[in-house]
Amino acid sequence: MALNNIIELREETFASEVLSSCVPVLVDFWAGWCQPCRILLPMLEDLATEYEGQVKFAKVDVEKHSVLAAEYRISGVPTLILFKDGEVEDVIVGLKSKRDLKASLENALTPA
Repeated sequence: MALNNIIELREETFASEVLSSCVPVLVDFWAGWCQPCRILLPMLEDLATEYEGQVKFAKVDVEKHSVLAAEYRISGVPTLILFKDGEVEDVIVGLKSKRDLKASLENALTPA
């Protein structure tokens, strides 16, 4: 399921959608009860539109997919993990500004 260019991930789809992606992937680990997660969603939707084709955006509900949350050591939500070439490029914990998120994305898009 996609929500305004944001893919809902499950354990079965994580590797193909994130680790095998040819573009950077920003994964939002969130929970339904998390108010900062709700505040973050419109920012992520805007960024998903702005970076369409350059960065993939995805969400993982930590309550439904606790195996993924445990694998990536998610101890608080929201936690955003930016993957590039299948590796963790950046970890952003808590609610950040759109400018901070864009800075992380731009950094990932800059050739090494």
